[in-house]
Amino acid sequence: MPQTPPKFVILDRDGVVNLDSDQFIKTPDEWVPIDGSLEAIAALNQAGYRVVIASNQSGIGRGLFEMSALNAMHEKMHTALARLGGRVEAVFFCPHTAADACECRKPRPGMLEQISERFGIELRGVPIVGDSLRDLEAGVAVGCAPHLVRSGKGLKTLDQGGLPPGTQVHDDLRAFARWLTGNDGGQRQPAQSGPGGPSGPSGHGGHAAAG
Repeated sequence: MPQTPPKFVILDRDGVVNLDSDQFIKTPDEWVPIDGSLEAIAALNQAGYRVVIASNQSGIGRGLFEMSALNAMHEKMHTALARLGGRVEAVFFCPHTAADACECRKPRPGMLEQISERFGIELRGVPIVGDSLRDLEAGVAVGCAPHLVRSGKGLKTLDQGGLPPGTQVHDDLRAFARWLTGNDGGQRQPAQSGPGGPSGPSGHGGHAAAG
């Protein structure tokens, strides 16, 4: 009998949960949730899903902001979620730049490996939601089911093609949550196929647990 994936969802942060910026999100004031995204997380929680974030945060490695600013952004997120009855279990992040060639920066799956270890779960079949190819590649490398949202850099990613086979495409996180919880009237987005595949070896990334 096939195993049922654990009721977890892994999300990228910028462009999925909050508005993205080419200048990076550097302060709590710049951290602005995408319309409906926090409600989507709360809806996932109410349907029994535990939500974890895995996010590249090279702004730290570039010296654009400090850990205290990142923690303040996430405190803002946790507080806003709590008002809606929602919760993010933990935020895993990679503070390195591409030049560091670390194992935790997506598309390498180090952060995903750490999530698996931290929560004692196999990630095969667990949805990963992102707006860039590297988010999906990191997830596919550990067996996650890839989901692309059109928010953030999603439309650009979709236009570039090369999505992992079986990628599902949704307008935004709210649409994904409706799809996953069956609250979309029974409609299912067609899978987008592409030649993408697994990425580099696993490793260990930084993380900040939810309060």
